Amino acid sequence: MKNVANRARAYILLAVCVLLGVMPGAAPAMADGSSSSYNYSYWGEPVASPAAYQATELWTGDSLGTGPLKDPSDMHVTPDGDIYVLDTGNNRILILDSQFKLKRIIDSFKQDGAVQTFQSPLGLFVTENKDLYIADTGNRRVVQLDSGDNVVKVIDSPQSEQLPENFTFQPVRLVVDKAQRLYVMATGVYDGFMEFNSGGDFTSFIGANKVTIDPVEYFWKRISTQAQRSQMVMYTPTEFSNLDINEEGFIYATNGQRSNNVKKLNAQGSDILRRLGYWEPEGDIYATVTTGYTRLADIDIGDSEMYSILDANHGRVFTYNGDGYLLYVFGGMGNQLGYFNTPAALERIGDDFIVLDKALGEITVFRSTEYGRTLNQAVRSYYNGDEEQALQLFRQTINMNANLDFAYSGIGKAILRQGDYAEAMKYFKQSMDKTNYSKAYLLYRKQVLRAHFTEIVAAVFLLVIAVFAWIKFRKMKVRKKVVPREQRAG
Repeated sequence: MKNVANRARAYILLAVCVLLGVMPGAAPAMADGSSSSYNYSYWGEPVASPAAYQATELWTGDSLGTGPLKDPSDMHVTPDGDIYVLDTGNNRILILDSQFKLKRIIDSFKQDGAVQTFQSPLGLFVTENKDLYIADTGNRRVVQLDSGDNVVKVIDSPQSEQLPENFTFQPVRLVVDKAQRLYVMATGVYDGFMEFNSGGDFTSFIGANKVTIDPVEYFWKRISTQAQRSQMVMYTPTEFSNLDINEEGFIYATNGQRSNNVKKLNAQGSDILRRLGYWEPEGDIYATVTTGYTRLADIDIGDSEMYSILDANHGRVFTYNGDGYLLYVFGGMGNQLGYFNTPAALERIGDDFIVLDKALGEITVFRSTEYGRTLNQAVRSYYNGDEEQALQLFRQTINMNANLDFAYSGIGKAILRQGDYAEAMKYFKQSMDKTNYSKAYLLYRKQVLRAHFTEIVAAVFLLVIAVFAWIKFRKMKVRKKVVPREQRAG
């Protein structure tokens, strides 16, 4: 209900801006010409924010010592800091250490004694034991290599009654869970992700998007002739644009719809993403004149349920906490350091980020600022149940950024856990957190009733006695005023 009201406010604001001849931008204009540091208030207004991340390094194929990168499309960072870069145009995988020093290049493998090469691979994933899975799109197969670059298995022609007879397998992105189940995003598949068991057999689809219908287009289809309807686009579910998987095996996915662009899928394929923030966790809430709406290209999962999404249209990275509150934004489109031409992939290295630009063949490194580190640690502390540290860190955060409404809610939650319900209510009111304000109010009311139970019971008892005495007094007074019938007759 809250999200509906928020969207209604956004649409009203959009209509007013259109009437005034202005299309709302996705970010406020800063004094230094940068539009990368901002946030959204409860009312949907873009407000200035300190930079949580700053671009510090730029790596190209030449600086890596590998020669120019050609249309790189994906990256993966392992827990020990190794960076796998999929150089699609050169049909190879670069493996770098955490300092961006080249360790080795994989451009082929042996299968049954014959040398095999890749053709336009678009996705990769690395497991904890360093098994490498490659979506070898051009060769219509998935290749699994072990840590020694030896082939483990190749999946090239899945068979199932769930698949059409003329099905063409073109894997684009993939992830693997701890049970060695493989989830593949494939071109032309609208039933969700393809799930394969540890043996490489296709088992089912998971997490299909729902069909979205444009009311205007639906109206025209209803009044059109059969010949005209045959020329119109059919209503089909939207394909996903990317996916990632966390330690618990939940799949986070992005798609290109106008709404519900981010999902968290459980084992049954149901979306369990929490959307408790002021706005949907989908990037910018308004379109711009030049680039239109947000188009998500990648998603990366951090610790403590934080996750980040990459907007290919605006070149920005948006990071949310597990409840769907926007924490910070960085990046943009342009030619200077920290801006992109065609952002394609996003990964974390510890508390820092790397972003891959497909058109330019570059990797940009973003290091956290004091503000970013403080906010990240505040979210982690609250997630881990350390209320005292979370309270201290959220207070530091609002000292650096008084515009971050979410931080006031974070302070309120930390105080709420400590049992100071009246004080928590003040912060929830300031952050417009109605849900938690109601929770704090109920707890505060119970606390007051419990603390003054004896006085309240005594007061109620005295009030009952007073009312009863008053009623008796009124009856006696009325009786005295009544003249006996015999006296009236005399």
